[in-house]
Amino acid sequence: MSIKKVLVTGSSGTIGTRLCERLMVESGYQVVGGDWEPNIWNEAVQAITIDVDLRDPWSFGKLPTDVDVVIHLAANARVYDLVVDPGKARDNFISIYNVLEFCRQNNIPRVEFASSREVYGNSDAVLQAEDNVVLSRCESPYSASKMAGEALVHAYRECYGMEFITFRFSNVYGMYDRSDRVVPLFIRRCNAGENLTVFGKDKLLDFIYIDDAVDGICASLERWEYARNDVYNLAYGEGTSILAVAEQVKELLGTNNKVILGEVRTGEVVKYIGDISNAREKLLFAPKVPFSEGIIRSVRWYAENLP
Repeated sequence: MSIKKVLVTGSSGTIGTRLCERLMVESGYQVVGGDWEPNIWNEAVQAITIDVDLRDPWSFGKLPTDVDVVIHLAANARVYDLVVDPGKARDNFISIYNVLEFCRQNNIPRVEFASSREVYGNSDAVLQAEDNVVLSRCESPYSASKMAGEALVHAYRECYGMEFITFRFSNVYGMYDRSDRVVPLFIRRCNAGENLTVFGKDKLLDFIYIDDAVDGICASLERWEYARNDVYNLAYGEGTSILAVAEQVKELLGTNNKVILGEVRTGEVVKYIGDISNAREKLLFAPKVPFSEGIIRSVRWYAENLP
């Protein structure tokens, strides 16, 4: 059965906005969005977005049931925020449970779940493949919510035959983001003449440009029969130090902000590079934008859209 109609939760977020744009305009899918925040970036995406609180099962009555797949992107996704307020991790788990129940009760056969590289935790290995998740390396309430979500998705496959794809995203950046993620935060702070704080001088992470991340999701829909019931790292496959991010943003903006080194914050992964061989093989995933190019595009986008 081919995929024609798609429900995207978190459609007002960074990935959700760009994904809906691509699915509607370039790929020709029928798309419905669900989010409790309005989409401030794109009027066309806002027009197909339904106001829904995924923590409330009654709220799901607003959503269509004649969809072929639910792509569940909605989440409280800032790691340290969930250390400060673990109730936000509870919300993540309740949301994926309600999404899966919505699918089960309405015979929606497929779900895609947005997990995170945080599930790998901290270990001696830097390059992480999908089978290297160990419960004892669960570092934070956020990573716990994603590990639990992945387990629940697997359970619904085993018990109810629901097909799934899980993506472990890694530091998606580029546009449609006003949060305190490192790239938009450093851009704002540079423009404001404020200090840039790097939490951990050796911190090194795998940054994936937004269009590459969305390419991976779109490929999963096109290649569902081959890619289904598996987990995929969506990353670029190279590491970039957070210190290097700070210096590149400063250079591109022509500023001389002071960089302050802080201690690694509780719950955060220190070093991660994604092994993307599984995505390359099954999704034909081939990220095109290295960080050196993506950061240029990002700085330009923020200058043009958030002066």
